Amino acid sequence: MKSETMEEHKKKSPIKVNCGVITLSDTKYKDKQNGVNTDLSGEIIVEELKKKYTVKSYEIIPDEKKQLLKIIEKMKAENIDVILTTGGTGIGSRDITIETVKPLFEKKINGFGEIFRLKSYEKLGSGAMLSRAVAGTYGKTIIFSMPGSPNAVKLGISLIIDELGHLKKHLNE
Repeated sequence: MKSETMEEHKKKSPIKVNCGVITLSDTKYKDKQNGVNTDLSGEIIVEELKKKYTVKSYEIIPDEKKQLLKIIEKMKAENIDVILTTGGTGIGSRDITIETVKPLFEKKINGFGEIFRLKSYEKLGSGAMLSRAVAGTYGKTIIFSMPGSPNAVKLGISLIIDELGHLKKHLNE
């Protein structure tokens, strides 16, 4: 059931949304340093975003907190509206994405993680509880953090792609 009010808001939403993509993976970073891009998940996000929006930045970095914060600040300074991260969301010792981005959030967008886990559960079963996908606002930037698997980013991007202009509209009010 669609909401008439929400559909009206979407019609009045900005068409231009500047996006940034960050892949956190020690392995993908090393591959990139060796001249090979093995980042299938980051590429999926970039290609899907380009269908509707502008991708101004795409970075592959190791699972390092300081580097992630530096790239987020750089993207914010470049007036990127939406940052999508992939990888580093697990429970392993090198998985630092969630612990790094959550303290930045001024407002959480809890529905993203909740819906992501529900849809993951419908496809994968109870293993979906391992997902720590999150979203929130940081100044005038929205950050979505998703797991690193290609199927996870396909699901995540499918949930948000049509809402980015709508989200930008509300964040700028």
